[in-house]
Amino acid sequence: MHEKHDPKPKTYKFFVGNEKFETDQPALTGAQIKAYVANVPPGTKLSLEGHGNDPDQIIADDQLVSLDEQHGGPRRFTLVPPANFG
Repeated sequence: MHEKHDPKPKTYKFFVGNEKFETDQPALTGAQIKAYVANVPPGTKLSLEGHGNDPDQIIADDQLVSLDEQHGGPRRFTLVPPANFG
């Protein structure tokens, strides 16, 4: 008789700045990623750090980002404050 062990659900880790977050979702939108961070000012943009020679990329609120760690570790994002023109 076999005992059934539920496999541990996979978690996806990502960083926003120096803060580490975990989710069970394999992909999140820019808005969902920003929602993990407390007190993000309206108009703040999300930037995905490029790997190697890849440039950083601004992620739109409705843009889906894969959090799969196929690119050498957790995805790293930075918050870009709203530009203050004037």
